[in-house]
Amino acid sequence: MKARCRDLGLMEYRPCWELQQKLFDTLLEAKRPCRSEGPQAVPEEIGTVLLVEHPPVYTLGKSGHAENLLVSREALEAAGAQFFHIDRGGDITFHGPGQLVVYPILDLERIGIGLRDYIDALEEAVIRTVGLYGIKAGRIAGASGVWIGAGVTSHGTGRPRKICAIGVRSSRYVTMHGLALNVSTDLAWFSRINPCGFTDRGVASIESETGRKVPMEEIKTLVVKLLSEELNVEIYK
Repeated sequence: MKARCRDLGLMEYRPCWELQQKLFDTLLEAKRPCRSEGPQAVPEEIGTVLLVEHPPVYTLGKSGHAENLLVSREALEAAGAQFFHIDRGGDITFHGPGQLVVYPILDLERIGIGLRDYIDALEEAVIRTVGLYGIKAGRIAGASGVWIGAGVTSHGTGRPRKICAIGVRSSRYVTMHGLALNVSTDLAWFSRINPCGFTDRGVASIESETGRKVPMEEIKTLVVKLLSEELNVEIYK
């Protein structure tokens, strides 16, 4: 099985969301039973994986709480950021330059896994990626995403820090939205929110944990390779 990878570079949030929705709808439509007689060819491709960086933007999931935005929308706009209330799971998060956002629009039924296993695969691909830079990361029960625990690096702050947010929407086993990995993100942007709804946890990036800037292209290559392995799907450009 194969999935096409498209690197969108730097792209505004709204047109990227619209592109996701178009790909999502197309994949759903392909799953509808065909009324014509005779066997139907099964497409080799099971979807698309989008790679993108966004200009500063805050997104609030469908079950999120508006009070986790700590400033007014006018203040966000004055700072140069946008705001969207969207249809993924999870609470509020930030996307911006220096953050790799990955949107897999995939048919999980074709892969043969459920939503929980899919989210586990996203998390594991990121855990393995940051581990290659000496960052010990993992999961926290009851909290999606990838976390760094207290004291696991010399830069420890004494409380869990989220390095990658995950929020997914699915319908009939077709996915959209995905993960946001902080590579060299300006973490000051997160001071305007309770990230993912938590008030007692911090945020981190590969740069903040290692003290060095890692090329975004290097991270893209690793994440795609490891996600391909975790899903057992060939992700090609």
